[in-house]
Amino acid sequence: MTHPDPMTYPDPAYLGEGGESSATYRPDSTAPDYVYKNGTRVHYLATGASTNGRFGLYRWEMGPVPSGPSPHFHRSISESFYVLAGTVRIFDGATWIDTRAGDWVHVPEGGVHGFRNESGEPASMLIHFSPGAPREAYFEGTPHLAEMTDEERVAFFLEHDTFWV
Repeated sequence: MTHPDPMTYPDPAYLGEGGESSATYRPDSTAPDYVYKNGTRVHYLATGASTNGRFGLYRWEMGPVPSGPSPHFHRSISESFYVLAGTVRIFDGATWIDTRAGDWVHVPEGGVHGFRNESGEPASMLIHFSPGAPREAYFEGTPHLAEMTDEERVAFFLEHDTFWV
């Protein structure tokens, strides 16, 4: 089957002859990299820094307490969600969808989206960003928004490409 708009591979990033041993392994038992006060646990599976800016991949584990960001968009990054367990409400720009294990939602740059766990049960998902922006500073900075001045909050959201609607 021929794709109607054929893509080409990017220029090679590795120019060696025989390949190299460079895989990253992270056991499931690895402790989360960041834990919010509400119990949400975030695993930094692949950061933009570790993928040379190509992508970021995070495992987001939410407890039964309702949590998650309101509708917003990004100008420079796309974001995808793959639900691993439970029910996660994801806003697709028009409506809130109750997604379940195995469901996937992709949001291109500029696409309005949000997510929430409102099920009363734990839920988890993978969040993928492309390209790999430094989202860790955003995740770790949001609990401190109340301590910021209005100007600092505006600068924080601009720095982290987050625009609320």
